[in-house]
Amino acid sequence: MAISYIKLWKLLLDKKLKKTDLLSLADISTTTLAKLSKDQPVSMEVMGRICNALSCDIGDVMEIVPNQNEG
Repeated sequence: MAISYIKLWKLLLDKKLKKTDLLSLADISTTTLAKLSKDQPVSMEVMGRICNALSCDIGDVMEIVPNQNEG
């Protein structure tokens, strides 16, 4: 399984925010932003801060997608 943050990027667009705005809004580091941009896992604490900053639920910003070779 893989993680996708495409919903996060769409939500930022809908709210007319940039990725860099997320740094200050959610108090995350540039390293964490880089991980998000590469669809790499981040801590639940970080996801909670992002959800709090954007007034949304975790399912609004990420999803788990099955690998193509999984049934």
